[in-house]
Amino acid sequence: MKPSLPYRPAAAVMLLNSEDKVFVAQRIDNALDAWQMPQGGLDPDEDPQAGALRELEEETGIGPHLVEILGRAPDVLLYDLPAELQGKIWGGKYRGQAQHWFVARFLGRDEDIDLETAEPEFRAWKWADARELVDLIVPFKKTLYAQVVAAFGDYLPK
Repeated sequence: MKPSLPYRPAAAVMLLNSEDKVFVAQRIDNALDAWQMPQGGLDPDEDPQAGALRELEEETGIGPHLVEILGRAPDVLLYDLPAELQGKIWGGKYRGQAQHWFVARFLGRDEDIDLETAEPEFRAWKWADARELVDLIVPFKKTLYAQVVAAFGDYLPK
C-alpha cells in the first residue's frame, strides 16, 4: 500500500427500479463474476451529483431525464485499491477512491438501458436485491458496499 497517495475524487449511483431492486453490472475488463454499481471519477471542479449522473449515462445509456435523485450519503466513502493494483490503475496516482454516493429512482424501462455506449465499460447487467450487493462486489470493495447499503437503508426494503 502507498498511504501517501491521494484518493481519486469520484461519484457513484445506487439506482433503484420500481421494485426497489438495485442496478448492477459486470465490467468488461474483469473476468471475475463480480457486479458493481455505476461509478467513476469526477472531472476537475465537477459537482458530484452532476458527475454521478454523467457516469451513469456514460456507462449505461440512462440519461438524467430517466433518473430521480432520492438522496445522498452523508459522508464521502473511501476504498483502497489492493497493493497489486496500486501503480497500475489511474496511472499509479491514487491509492483508491473517495466516492460521493447518491441513491436514485430509475424512471425508465429496462429497454432504456444500453451498455453499448461510446466507450463500453460493462458486459452484462441485472437488477439485484440490495442484501446481495456485498456478496456481488470484488473483495476489496465489500466494506464500501456495506457502508453504501447502510447509508441508503431508508430507501431499501426491510
